[in-house]
Amino acid sequence: MYQLPLDLHRVEPPSLDNFVAGRNGEVLAQLRLLRAGATQGAPAVIYLWGEAGSGKTHLLHALAGAQRVLGPEAPLEAFAIDGALAGAPPPGEGPAIVAIDDCERLDEARQQRAFQLINHAHARTGTTVIAAGAQPPLALALRDDLRTRLGSGLVYRLQLLGDEEKAAVLERVAAERGVAISSEVVPWLIAHTSRDIRALLRLFDVLDRHAFERRRAITLPLLRELEAAGALIKSG
Repeated sequence: MYQLPLDLHRVEPPSLDNFVAGRNGEVLAQLRLLRAGATQGAPAVIYLWGEAGSGKTHLLHALAGAQRVLGPEAPLEAFAIDGALAGAPPPGEGPAIVAIDDCERLDEARQQRAFQLINHAHARTGTTVIAAGAQPPLALALRDDLRTRLGSGLVYRLQLLGDEEKAAVLERVAAERGVAISSEVVPWLIAHTSRDIRALLRLFDVLDRHAFERRRAITLPLLRELEAAGALIKSG
């Protein structure tokens, strides 16, 4: 029996290049400047907020790396401050960036460390804290001084991709690869599988390989085969 390796869990590391901006082009442009060290007088704090699936964590990991994100479960010792941010690049080798995720879920000790990190960034040129949460800073259930600090720089709301934007992304990827895809496939994927664009793109990779190995176009019957094999990510 032929066996297809359905590696849906293969994920490219988050980067600014594989972030699908949609209506978040201004945010992405600002973060590209920050990463390049090209922003004169860069803000000490950038705060991103929005619904789950809007890409907050993706952007934090793209800028700081997964090990440099202070979150509800992150070890505090990884974010020690001893005159310079732990793990920051040497002077002149890029901006020092530390990230704080899920701000609304930080316990008392991590709120204190977040407050210290932001104060450190305000005191040192070339250091930026990028933070994210589900709500705007002043709506967070945090200590007052931390809420004020989180809102002291640039604040952006991330917008979810609409279905038309997701469809445009999938159709563009198919066109770039020269993949034959029937017109009903993309609407079906959006309606019946994951609502997350990165999951949809990973699923499209599997469909593309499956179709290529069988020399077939990507059609609803092909989707049905994968659905029967339990390979589709159901929407929740």
